[in-house]
Parts: sequence; structure tokens; C-alpha cells
Amino acid sequence: MQKQFTTDTTRLLLNYYGLKIRFGQDPENQLCTDDFAGHWAHNANLSVKAIMGVAGYSEMAHMLGLDDVAEKYAGIAKKMAVKWEEMANEGDHYRLAFDRENTWSQKYNMIWDKMWNLNLFPNNVISKEVNYYLTKQNRYGLPLDSRKDYTKSDWIMWIAAMSPDQNTFEKFIIPLYKYINETTSRVPISDWHETKTGKMTGFKARSVIGGYWMKVLIDKVQNKQ
Repeated sequence: MQKQFTTDTTRLLLNYYGLKIRFGQDPENQLCTDDFAGHWAHNANLSVKAIMGVAGYSEMAHMLGLDDVAEKYAGIAKKMAVKWEEMANEGDHYRLAFDRENTWSQKYNMIWDKMWNLNLFPNNVISKEVNYYLTKQNRYGLPLDSRKDYTKSDWIMWIAAMSPDQNTFEKFIIPLYKYINETTSRVPISDWHETKTGKMTGFKARSVIGGYWMKVLIDKVQNKQ
């Protein structure tokens, strides 16, 4: 059914990914799901999302036997990833926005590069980011970015799933466990909380908590490969 759906919508998808190629490398004025601290253009994580979308189109084309199309878009995604690394590079980590020096953010959209074993991003980008995040954690988790101390716990789980081993994975999970266990906010799990106080910032009992299962998904997918 999935393959038939993809076949029936190939032309529509082609138009969509054409837009990703045109505008996704350096998003000029696009909204982001993490705009709580204000909207910034040139969002590096949003650019990663576009790059992985192009790579995803390549993977779907490969599933349909359209190998020439798959090769074309895989090449485009790789070139975009290489350019991304150059644009976002801040030495020991990568920027929140391409034009903002001395910033950082969770690049959780890179999880799909690991999930699909594509290795699009050069120079150990994921390893560099994960190592940097470990230096930025507070008692109750990794902040969403350099602007505020609050975080989104579902994205932390995605970041944790990007870890190279179980030990590193647990370094991200233990602060999150402490938040859930020690928070004084007596509501169903809030996915938006303060990493220093452990208090709820907003939201409760949302379906995004499904993102907590990212490690289970990536292990399942990769064990089939």
C-alpha cells in the first residue's frame, strides 16, 4: 500500500521537493516548531529538515525502481549537506541560525541521517553536535537552544537516539528521568519544561510524547537492514 501511494503521488511529491531544494538550503522567513523564543530566519535545523526531505524523496524513488531519479536527488541532498556544514560551522558545534555567531541548537532532524544510514553530513557533524550537547545540559535536561533554559523533551529523546552508544544515550536520558520523577508540576507529562527548575513551561499530555520512542524505532529499523 505504501509503494502504491508513493507511485500515485510521485508528481505531487516532485513539485514539493523542488520547493525544498529551492528554499530549504537557507530558509529565509519560514516558521519553525521551536519558535518559542522568537522567530529567526536562516534556521539551521530547519535546513536539515529540508535536506533530509530531499534525501527521503531519493529513498522513495529507489523503492519504486526509479534509480536515475534516486541517484539525482541523493546527489542533491549530499551537496546540500556539505554546504550546510560550511554555513553552520562554529568550530566545536553548529549554529542555531546561519547568520548568528555564538549560538547553538538541538539538530534533532539529523536523526533521519542516522536512521537511514545515509551519512550525508560530512566531518562527523552528528558526533560533534552530540559531544557539544553534553557540555550544555542542566539538571533536568538539554535546553532547546542557546536562547533559553527550557526544552522540548521529545526532541531530547531524538538527540539521545543520535548517540553512538548506550552510555552516551543514558547521559541524555537520566536528566530527563529526573525531570519526570522530581517535577513539582502535577500534570500529565509536559513536553515543554525548564531544565534548571524542572517545572512545566507549557503543554501537557500531548501526542508528541510518542517521540520518546525514537530509540525503539531506530533500533527496529536498523536491525532490519
